[in-house]
Amino acid sequence: MRVQKLTLAALAVVAGLSLTACQNGEDDMGQTVPSSASSASSASGGSGSGGSDQDGGKDSAGKDSAGKGSGGQGTAAGTGSSGNGKVGKCRTDELEITAIDSTIDGDPDGTVAVELKNGGGRDCVLSGYAGVDLKTSAGSLSAKRTGEKATPMTLKNGKSVYFGINYPINTSGGSGVRITGLVVTPPDETKSVTLDWPGAATLPVTDGSGSPVKVGPMGSAGQGEG
Repeated sequence: MRVQKLTLAALAVVAGLSLTACQNGEDDMGQTVPSSASSASSASGGSGSGGSDQDGGKDSAGKDSAGKGSGGQGTAAGTGSSGNGKVGKCRTDELEITAIDSTIDGDPDGTVAVELKNGGGRDCVLSGYAGVDLKTSAGSLSAKRTGEKATPMTLKNGKSVYFGINYPINTSGGSGVRITGLVVTPPDETKSVTLDWPGAATLPVTDGSGSPVKVGPMGSAGQGEG
């Protein structure tokens, strides 16, 4: 009987120790899981301002420290601006305008070639027709456009472009209409330049049904864009 009691007592002690060990293990696991979850939550910034730092350093407005939005493009202005990259139109004050007689013997009409040289220190754009008026003894006479297609062109700094003025030669034997000057207004400009007329001194008298003088577009005479 004494041996049996000792055996039972020993078994009870072992069982007690085993139960205590199991309880300690459950406590450790019960604390480990929440602790791990808390650490993961803290690292991901689930609550508080730390989460914004983990997302590329974005602030409350959705921009990061480099000033970029969610699309990854900088919000700073002025980079690659199309306005800064455009070539401006040629201004009257930038152009050196001259005129010469370029009539070819045997032609039924006279021709004056007008040169526009870019002296503005920059490239510029010329497009269309210049305005042309002849000063005459009978008043101002505006040239009529020929109707040729006008193609926009970039006139390089220091280069020239030419257009032609055609007019009828006075073969009537009469005094005709005396030409006293040439007024040229570059395309898309309002400021004009007055030049000496280099062509024939007179135009034939007409019935006034239309302008006997015609003007071509940029590049229609001389050497074109030089």
